[in-house]
Amino acid sequence: MEKSHKIGRRFEGKVAIVTASTQGIGFSIAERLGIEGASVVISSRKQKNVDDAVEKLRGKGIETFGIVCHVSNAQQRKNLIDKTVQKYGKIDVFISNAAVNPSVDSILETQESVLDKLWEVNVKASILVLQDAAPHMTKGSSVVFISSITAFRPDPAVAMYGALAAQMAPNTRVNCVAPGFVPTHFADFLTRDAAIKQQLEDNTLLKRLGTTEDMAAATAFLASDDASYITGETLVVAGGTQSRL
Repeated sequence: MEKSHKIGRRFEGKVAIVTASTQGIGFSIAERLGIEGASVVISSRKQKNVDDAVEKLRGKGIETFGIVCHVSNAQQRKNLIDKTVQKYGKIDVFISNAAVNPSVDSILETQESVLDKLWEVNVKASILVLQDAAPHMTKGSSVVFISSITAFRPDPAVAMYGALAAQMAPNTRVNCVAPGFVPTHFADFLTRDAAIKQQLEDNTLLKRLGTTEDMAAATAFLASDDASYITGETLVVAGGTQSRL
């Protein structure tokens, strides 16, 4: 992570789980939390991806533990939490980054099987893994969901974050980062076309797409004690792209 300014150590002695964290935004978040002192537990569906990411993070001097976890698999979700607690004894930060984007069809043209997968991974699994984690989360702990600016346009945002914030208060804060368009593998169907990429850049006030490091910095802020009086909020990190209707 190349940064011109000095990065602090806000997560010294803390344990952070980041789901879907072997590449893209999830990896940058894990890297940022680790650079700031956290012991980071990373996960994704494939063992090789986990092993490669662990090696990269450890190469940067970050205390890292990797576990294979498909968030739709109940046993793997439980294993992620159990192994973390066995190794570190607690959970201070939980970053829910796992999501799928299996179709670009409009809602009214989306097949039922695709709707099921979207619900299963993007919504239901995020809640279920948090159910497993919640009993082990420390006082003053933090949860951050990684969502999308598209939660605001064109579809209204789901109120899940606010509901969870109320349920987990006052010991745990729950917030959400809504990234704009970041050229990762997840979004490459939008950014590999030069004309579309230019249009996306033009839609921002800062005239550029976001980076995974931009998302990691915002996530680290919400997860840190610097945001100790913020809960139930969604932070749009989109370079000034219009979001709220």
